[in-house]
Amino acid sequence: MSNFFTPDDPLDEIIKKTFPDKKIEKTEHILTGWTNIVIEVTTDKGAYFFRFPRNQFWSKMIVKDATVCNFVDGKTSFYTPQMKLYYDDKKRPFSVHQKIEGYTLGDRIYHLSHTAITGVAYDIAKFIKELSSIDLSKAPEKVKYPLSDFLHELDYEHYDKHIDKDHEYIKKTEMDRLVHGDLNLGNILLDENDKVIGVIDFCFAGTGNPNMDVARIISRPAPKEFEEAFLAQFSDTEEIERMKTAWNHIDAGYADHIRAHFPEINLNQL
Repeated sequence: MSNFFTPDDPLDEIIKKTFPDKKIEKTEHILTGWTNIVIEVTTDKGAYFFRFPRNQFWSKMIVKDATVCNFVDGKTSFYTPQMKLYYDDKKRPFSVHQKIEGYTLGDRIYHLSHTAITGVAYDIAKFIKELSSIDLSKAPEKVKYPLSDFLHELDYEHYDKHIDKDHEYIKKTEMDRLVHGDLNLGNILLDENDKVIGVIDFCFAGTGNPNMDVARIISRPAPKEFEEAFLAQFSDTEEIERMKTAWNHIDAGYADHIRAHFPEINLNQL
């Protein structure tokens, strides 16, 4: 019996069973979710995101995602999801969290004023520094799963061409500090005034080098003005550039997997 979900599963029925005390007003599939089938559910008591893992690997990682989110909650200056983990009748894990109202940085990045770009760059750097400063002495073991181990497992589970030189570099530069692991523009939320208010999707999170988060931000297309304002707050430019190359290789490998197995997913963010 599989422990993951497919679009053929009765997801609407699972959602209804999860929310017996809420009236479901609308459901919308989010077609940019690489790792999970993501459904935004609007109810009479607010909006929520359901995440149903697409394969066995992501079923294991969604449990880690919930653990990290709940550990991080309240420990930075920014909102993070309060994640609830559920299991369906077949004992498959899926997660639910209330929607944080706002816009993704990916949707807004090319429409920001100079002042907003500077502010967003500062806030992201602040989040990285706050996250990496969290005391891990009492953290659950899942929170301390090394990012290097996660990326290596991701590669060998999904890629046809392995990127061992990147893995060696990431492992060599690793630190015992908490990192988001997938701090791309789609996982950073802005309010109506273009201020950073929150960060979502901690599926990749674990211990590692904070510069991996810095490099992740600039590993996908963004205005040069934003990249310059952001990188001006960090000094290890050579290390960050090498890590950016690693992220480009990681994205390329997983994009090949997505195109081969999940053609319905929107890859325009690349």
